[in-house]
Amino acid sequence: MKRIADIPVAHLLAALSEMLRVRLCRILEREELSVGEVADVVQLPQSTVSRHLKVLADAGWLTRRSDGPATMYRLTLDDLPPAGRAVWVAVRDNLPDSPELREDLRRLEAVLAERMSDSQSFFGRLAGAWDEVRNELFGVNFTARALLGLIPPGWTIVDAGCGTGNASELLAPHAREVIAVDASATMLKAAKKRLTAHENVSFVRGELHAIPLRAQSADAVACVLVMHHVNEPSLAASEFLRILRPGGVALIVDMLSHDREDYRRTMGHRHLGFSEAEAASMLTGAGFERVRVAALPGEPQAKGPSLYVASGFAPSSPHRSDAKPPGR
Repeated sequence: MKRIADIPVAHLLAALSEMLRVRLCRILEREELSVGEVADVVQLPQSTVSRHLKVLADAGWLTRRSDGPATMYRLTLDDLPPAGRAVWVAVRDNLPDSPELREDLRRLEAVLAERMSDSQSFFGRLAGAWDEVRNELFGVNFTARALLGLIPPGWTIVDAGCGTGNASELLAPHAREVIAVDASATMLKAAKKRLTAHENVSFVRGELHAIPLRAQSADAVACVLVMHHVNEPSLAASEFLRILRPGGVALIVDMLSHDREDYRRTMGHRHLGFSEAEAASMLTGAGFERVRVAALPGEPQAKGPSLYVASGFAPSSPHRSDAKPPGR
């Protein structure tokens, strides 16, 4: 590998001329990663990532070492000669605060968490193989599904923007009633077909800014990956509050801010996700209390933007409007 001191500054800059390579250097300054891990962070094929890593390594920006079958890469600032260090610090410190760069760091955290999990699983096998045996016997999803049993069995839950009924299917075994609401007749038809075995699920066609349900008729509202389709999310949040009983809870899952503009064209998204502050404001502005927003841990193999979960409670005092619903 060439040393940066032996490479003209113009060549150094040329190696950083593509934004992807800058992104690679940025994450590799934080952590030493394998090619596969880097590919998971930037969500590109390993062949593409390998090509760009080679350019950076050949230019002297990265060190690489073998770790069994894997090749590990790292940018170590203190190991760079002064000229290279000055170039990188100038580039790094003037990067914009973009959704793409924030996504890189979220996915880096997920990759490192998975690495830790793999390491713990290795030592766990030495200590009795319990996690491996448990997953082999019962699968990997039973814990999250079992925790749904914490839902009070007398609740009425509204699945706002139910789509094909994924959330309703999970909620139905644990609630007294699930009301699946969607503006699309096609989606409701698919949800009905999916949920034929659940007699406690009813289906209502309606927009989220005017949900055709009585005021204070539900104990909880779940809205999963829908708000980015809604013209005015604040109106939908106000409707959630209207249909909730005092003390009821609203739960919203959606995408964090991102810059995948093609989603507007290919999937009809109205919003390119929401920041955590925007997600909180959506609920507090509607009148919810005890609002919480948290980014969800990423899954390295997931191709979409990172997600958040936001929750808020309807005020317990009975001063809210009892306006009649637009239907039902």
